[in-house]
Amino acid sequence: MSFGNRLVLPVFLSTLALLAGCSNNSTIRATPPPTGKFSNSSFNGIYAFSASGTDAAGAFFSLGGSLQADGSGKIAGGTLDLNDPSFSAPISGAAITSGTYTITSDGRGQANLSTAQGNVGLDFVLVSNSHAMVTRYDTNGTGGGSMDMQSTVTQAQLAGSYAFNLGGVDTNGNPLATVGSFTLDSAGNISSGVEDFNDGGSAFAGLSLTGAVTLGAGSAPGTATLVATNSSSSTPFGTLTFDVYVVDSSHLKFVEKDAAPILGGDAFTQQSASLPTTSTTFAFTMAGGVSAPLAVGGLMTIDGAGTVSSGLEDVNNNGTVPAASLNFTGSYAPSGSVGGRTVFTLTGLTGATQLVAYPTASAGIQLLEIDNAGLLGGVAFAQTSGAALASSQGYGLGLTGINIGSLSGSFEEDDIAEFSTTSSGVTGLIDINDEGTLSFDQSFSGSYTPDSPATGRGVLTSNVVNGVYYAVDDSTALFLETDSNQVGSGSLLLQVPGAQASAASARRAIFHMTPVGHKAIRRK
Repeated sequence: MSFGNRLVLPVFLSTLALLAGCSNNSTIRATPPPTGKFSNSSFNGIYAFSASGTDAAGAFFSLGGSLQADGSGKIAGGTLDLNDPSFSAPISGAAITSGTYTITSDGRGQANLSTAQGNVGLDFVLVSNSHAMVTRYDTNGTGGGSMDMQSTVTQAQLAGSYAFNLGGVDTNGNPLATVGSFTLDSAGNISSGVEDFNDGGSAFAGLSLTGAVTLGAGSAPGTATLVATNSSSSTPFGTLTFDVYVVDSSHLKFVEKDAAPILGGDAFTQQSASLPTTSTTFAFTMAGGVSAPLAVGGLMTIDGAGTVSSGLEDVNNNGTVPAASLNFTGSYAPSGSVGGRTVFTLTGLTGATQLVAYPTASAGIQLLEIDNAGLLGGVAFAQTSGAALASSQGYGLGLTGINIGSLSGSFEEDDIAEFSTTSSGVTGLIDINDEGTLSFDQSFSGSYTPDSPATGRGVLTSNVVNGVYYAVDDSTALFLETDSNQVGSGSLLLQVPGAQASAASARRAIFHMTPVGHKAIRRK
């Protein structure tokens, strides 16, 4: 459950004070993972970060940026983007003038970033020296995302195909999500592309996509324009413009610069990516909803030739959780030759009957509902044989949830945790941002029980959050919250202290809730 599921009246602040600093971390008690040690020196280099969520007024925001950590607790510079209706206009490439950070021995960290417009707090858990799950952690908003060490790339090195997954709100504050694929030439122009939208349950499927993605000069973010057109050459959403923070040639972060709609998310390389042509089991989670929050997760097997079998699904529908897992079946077929776009038609899956899927090289298959009956979006990963949570290891947890029954509709909670496992138990610490109420360094303890016979699925019960996990391999598991007062989804990633790259970071598992119940707040 959420930590107390507090009904806190949002605090309305002036523009300059909207990005308040993070909480005092002088009382940190770290529980280091059995596998190693983290410190301030573990966070050293230039990192791209992004998060999206709910501000203090209940409106959706998207933020992103690049920061330079010096390995000794100081932020040496960087840039920040914030698109939030509480500002009169989106903030693009604002200079990070200074800042500080602290990394505990268990890999949890906090950073305070200073800009001319104010400060923003970040809370995160490192799973390696190059990858972290992150939340916005201040009293003016809460959101979930990720952070990755950046590599220097040229425009020509970005040439290739990418699949993207963006979420946010439309001009009326309704939930909006989009997935698609684009191919960049050496100058950054989109030579071929396709895009699907789901706007509050109404699908705009298989649109042609044109535009460009270009690098910025120096430390400035790059830019992107995406123009989706239908068969009659109309543009249902117009020209969408973004700032782009490049992690490397395989991963891009997008923050929309338009006043409305507001979208944010990631794009991942599709190099050598395709659906398997042999029998493969996938772990998946999806989240969203239109009038009420909905999250689902499970396992499904494809035969490599168009049939979905042995589908197993767990559901949290606005706090209602069936006593047992549900079964579903279906079929799939390629729909066009661009971006590996594939349409799944499913029978018995709660929440959706048709999904569009785009494969990536390292970030799984990006999913979006396109049946005009609701809105779910998420990710599926091919499961390795024997996938399970490992005993005597350290894991990072990132969770984004929607509180049920909050004031003025649904509001968000974002959690970051680190825990150590035994053969059946978990013990660690968790940091919580519940609708802007910060609870740092809380005890996190419980147990986990794998299914028998083993499927990679299991149940995790704790003093803070309860749910079902779906192991992808020995380093990654997806998570579905099953509490009655919060609907959430997230990721469990194995920690590898000291590593610059790891299986966990390569998976780049994301946790994202498509916004539900956000206010349609107009810009000042």
